[in-house]
Amino acid sequence: MNEEELQAKRRENEENATANRARILGLPYLDTRDFESTMPLANGLLDKEEMHKNFILPLSRGGNGEHYQFMITSQTPRHIISSIREDYEKEGERVDFFLISGSAFRVIMLRYDPPREVTYDDIRISNEGDSDTISEVSETLNSVSSEKIFDFLLDQADKLGASDIHIENLRGEIRIRMRVDGLLHPVANLSKDRYRVIMGELSSRANVSAASMKPQSGHLQTEIHREKSSHILNVRVETVPTMYGQDAVLRLFNFDESLLQLDLLGLSESERLEIEEVIRKPRGLVLMVGPTGSGKSTTLYSMLNALNTTDKKIITLEDPIEYGITGISQIPIKTNDGGSFAEGLRSVLRLDPDVVMVGEIRDADTAKTAIQASITGHLVLSSFHADSSSAAFSRMIDLIGTNPIFANSIRLVVAQRLVRKLTDEKEEYEPDDVVKDYIRETLKGVDGFNPDDIKLYRPTPTEEHPFGYSGRAVIMEQLVVSDEISDFLRGSVAEANAKKIEGVAKRNGMLTLEQKGLLMALNGTTTLEEVSRVI
Repeated sequence: MNEEELQAKRRENEENATANRARILGLPYLDTRDFESTMPLANGLLDKEEMHKNFILPLSRGGNGEHYQFMITSQTPRHIISSIREDYEKEGERVDFFLISGSAFRVIMLRYDPPREVTYDDIRISNEGDSDTISEVSETLNSVSSEKIFDFLLDQADKLGASDIHIENLRGEIRIRMRVDGLLHPVANLSKDRYRVIMGELSSRANVSAASMKPQSGHLQTEIHREKSSHILNVRVETVPTMYGQDAVLRLFNFDESLLQLDLLGLSESERLEIEEVIRKPRGLVLMVGPTGSGKSTTLYSMLNALNTTDKKIITLEDPIEYGITGISQIPIKTNDGGSFAEGLRSVLRLDPDVVMVGEIRDADTAKTAIQASITGHLVLSSFHADSSSAAFSRMIDLIGTNPIFANSIRLVVAQRLVRKLTDEKEEYEPDDVVKDYIRETLKGVDGFNPDDIKLYRPTPTEEHPFGYSGRAVIMEQLVVSDEISDFLRGSVAEANAKKIEGVAKRNGMLTLEQKGLLMALNGTTTLEEVSRVI
């Protein structure tokens, strides 16, 4: 889904929500998308300051038997609506109000009263060794006014699709780097006075101290405006003291509840049905494994969204809460302040939930509590650090010992990685015999693989995509626990090794991360080098 389609989807969701709210309030709803770029406003009824302050727009002047008409939003104060209605009715005039979306108000207001402000050049990501681009971006960022530098950074990172911003103190300057499609890229070097401005904004908005000599965690939320649309950006802030000042990492979560869908993860139909079959059972344990930044949270939230119906009680325990989802009770667990997932889980089980998500299983107490919950009528979803789905079993047994209850509870383990996707300008080539032999050996017996037709692809840099990649794709390994694997888990630790479990799973039809990655390289989604980098 490209940027334009994504913005259209967000706007559609906002308009649907506004229409529902209008029904609740008993107001007529007005969808302005088809005419908001040309819609004239009635002059002389309200001044610009009133429109901005009260989120209200004059649509029709009325008089001579015609109705006065105003467009309002959900942010328009109720007393303003009542006051306008009373004033006109005293004069024997009738006034109508139409509910419009917040994005509609901003688009119309922006056209009617365009801001008088400096426009800065967009940030660009440089190629390796491209000092000219870094210098240009540095000059731009150093020229942005103090009150706008922080919001400008967030806006530009969101526009680039960056997952995080790294603000690092060097001896004589501040280095800014952004992680785009999983790789960290230098962006700019800023003067030291920018550090005080940025840390001042972090202090006030993310509730972290600029003078602290200890690592800190914080969170902030900002609204990003695009043409004809807007969305909420959640930002997780981590700071750590260094020799020259506090370094900060801002992790960006571009929240859009409508995009947390299993259908949008790029799964095959059989993989999606496999997940749906497991998670729709009333009890059991489902684990997501993989390194930080591999998309585990997005997949877990997509599973929760699939389960999110009015007949289910769903509770999550998270550190921190990354996405807010309507209809789900989400509880923050402050592990840095002495809180624990195990203690939180024991508490929420008294609330009789149907589904519980534990942000991460980190210790034996949490693992045992989650396992116990999963065999007593609860579906438990969680993440767990392991290299592969089969290795997760060995790690769990190392954590809790051989546990027959674990063998009865575990239903599905999903290992995941993210690889950069090639653009359409990719170049096809034929690999050498050594690579071909490796691919044939790894994919031996895999359905759909033709060992006599092996073609790979390499990136072609363009001005728009200087690295030849755009976006990321999910590589997912799904291990459904069979009776044979359960028997392994009931035996000794020596028997339950990852290699034996993976062998059984492969005989049952599972494709490993390596196999899935190679298939994606062969069909041109990504490159062999990219698969090797992440797996």
